[in-house]
Amino acid sequence: MMAASDASTPGALDGLFVLDLSRILAGPTATQMLGDLGATVIKVENPKTGGDDTRGWGPNYAKGLDGQPTDLSAYFMCANRNKQSIAVDLSTEDGQDTIRQLAARADVVIENYKPGGLTKYGLDHQTLCAAHPGLVYCSISGFGQTGPNRDQPGYDLMAQGYGGIMSLTGAPDGAPMKVGVGIADVMCGMYATIGILAALRHRDATGEGQHIDLSLVDAQMAWLINEGCNFLTSGQVPERRGNAHPNIVPYDAFEASDGHVLVAVGNDAQFVRFCDAVGASELGADPRFATNLLRIENRTTLIPALRMQLATLTKDDILTRLRAAKVPCGPIHDVAEALGSDQARARGTVVDVPRDDVADGAVQLLANPLKFSATPVRYRRPPPRFGQDTDAVLATLASQKKQD
Repeated sequence: MMAASDASTPGALDGLFVLDLSRILAGPTATQMLGDLGATVIKVENPKTGGDDTRGWGPNYAKGLDGQPTDLSAYFMCANRNKQSIAVDLSTEDGQDTIRQLAARADVVIENYKPGGLTKYGLDHQTLCAAHPGLVYCSISGFGQTGPNRDQPGYDLMAQGYGGIMSLTGAPDGAPMKVGVGIADVMCGMYATIGILAALRHRDATGEGQHIDLSLVDAQMAWLINEGCNFLTSGQVPERRGNAHPNIVPYDAFEASDGHVLVAVGNDAQFVRFCDAVGASELGADPRFATNLLRIENRTTLIPALRMQLATLTKDDILTRLRAAKVPCGPIHDVAEALGSDQARARGTVVDVPRDDVADGAVQLLANPLKFSATPVRYRRPPPRFGQDTDAVLATLASQKKQD
């Protein structure tokens, strides 16, 4: 387990001020990344609803000193460290004034309201960017600020369905299947982070801020990657293949006598070594399987033969043989095995972030995977309780207002 890093270590984004009007996962993923890199992030939460929706997405919560669940759900904590939480009602004049004061000092505003949803409060990108020309304002929505579906709600499940990834996920003879985590939200948040950093680079060079319009569906279609380009090149609609690969054979999960293993044969030489290692040399010498293209064409013949052979071996036997033959292979871990592995421990994949009002004195989080040589990721703040920083932030605003 990795302990929280020294807060005094400089971060790459030290001095950057981010006003976070987003909730659930896509926006919070982006702002957590910026916070991890050193930015000051003020998370605005709605007092009428008890804050970010995910605070109530149980059943897993950090327990308080009294042993009772807090408002720190596991879901909320996964995307909200390194932030300060303030409770502000945007529907009131005082709340709107608070947001305007914060926006005046911000480098970045990020929101995920429905398109046009902030206009009635005077907090939309056109209003704030006109008042603050250097502001980078990022809007995240389900379908974007334009197009016939702009007013449709944006949820990860809907984005995966509309954007095509569900049609590629699942068993060939099964139903379309979503990815096991909110990957459309997460990847949208990553695109948002890249866009914000690029816009800040432009701002620093020219003084000009800008509006970033990003949608879950646009981002999801962008990461169709090879399958999207397979369709654009061939005109053939890709199909579900389970764990198999559309362009590489064999590249799949195989059943051993005591479980499953993964095999990823990347070239023709590896294929021959693979067959020799598992006792199927005749397949490696068969001209029908001599090249990857031929193996793709003859997939329905090759794969059943390989499955029959591998089913006679144990998982450890297969992995030992293939590693010795330098053929890419690996186990299929559950989450406990993955996070408890020697590799995860060596890389600090889990981090303890102190919080004195929870039962264990700290919350365990998934660490940021970025490893910097000069400006390391810092875990300065645990995920906040709802509105815990309201008084301190408003006092600072009042003090700054007097100075202005």
